[in-house]
Amino acid sequence: MDLPVVDLAPFLQAAAGDAAASPAEAEEALRALCATVSASLRDTGALLVKDPRCTAADNDRFLDVVERYFARSDDSKRLQERPHLHYQVGVTPEGVEVPRSLVDKEMQDRIKSMPEEFQPATPKGPDPKWRYMWRVGPRPSNTRFKELNAEPVIPDGLPEWKETMDSWGSKMISAIEVVAEMAAIGFGLSKDAFTSLMKEGPHLLAPTGSNLMRHGFEGTVFAGFHYDLNFLTIHGRSRFPGLNIWLSNGKKMEVKVPVGCLLIQSGKQLEWLTGGECLAGMHEVVVTKRTLEAIELAKEQNRSLWRISSTVSTLSSHDVC
Repeated sequence: MDLPVVDLAPFLQAAAGDAAASPAEAEEALRALCATVSASLRDTGALLVKDPRCTAADNDRFLDVVERYFARSDDSKRLQERPHLHYQVGVTPEGVEVPRSLVDKEMQDRIKSMPEEFQPATPKGPDPKWRYMWRVGPRPSNTRFKELNAEPVIPDGLPEWKETMDSWGSKMISAIEVVAEMAAIGFGLSKDAFTSLMKEGPHLLAPTGSNLMRHGFEGTVFAGFHYDLNFLTIHGRSRFPGLNIWLSNGKKMEVKVPVGCLLIQSGKQLEWLTGGECLAGMHEVVVTKRTLEAIELAKEQNRSLWRISSTVSTLSSHDVC
């Protein structure tokens, strides 16, 4: 099945008082749009959105900068490593993140119970990808979780890094906030039912970098089967395919994010907040035949062979367990 593509422009226009239709018609149309958002999160755990504030040019600018960073030598990148802060800021080298499916017996049993055609790829060990953690948005002045609220790490030699990360991260957070408001309305809650819980949350822009020159073989698992321990996850478009998600009905789906669109998935916090109405979305990143085709095209065009994700994890600032 195809995920719905929800254009956020009408909701943004209504919020700004620019609705063209009559008040009654506009309200009915917006409620229908909000119902689409909540139904998609409930029935599939995912949806695609188009936000006029998050352009394809913004996405490409971000990918260009992060590609240049990950193309550096391993030793150079390790200067931004902060293991004493549990890798919550700065770079996480490949081989540090371990797929949950390798260590979680409950998840292993879950995978075995799935029809073979919907089972995830089997990782051979820790994820062979790098990650960069970049905090987005204001943090609380007092916190017991210093590693989640530590100052960001800025790589030398990339003067555009901070502005690019802040800009793209903030734009994707803004998209999430609108989707959260629309979902709340669709569920019959107050508009700020979810966004009020997100205030000063430890939101993270956490792009991954996967070296396709080193690991670009069909079946390589860059990110093993997992869900995210957050409220909502938003993925920008990558230049290389390979992201698979699982819908709420258990079916596996290879994602194709259209140019100018963003993918949103339910996180574990949304599952808790809705009492299981919206299940946390499972996903993985694997080298597929489509990935190999994109690698060959990139070689022909002399482009970077680093697969970059642009993922933002939004988290509640409150205990929602």
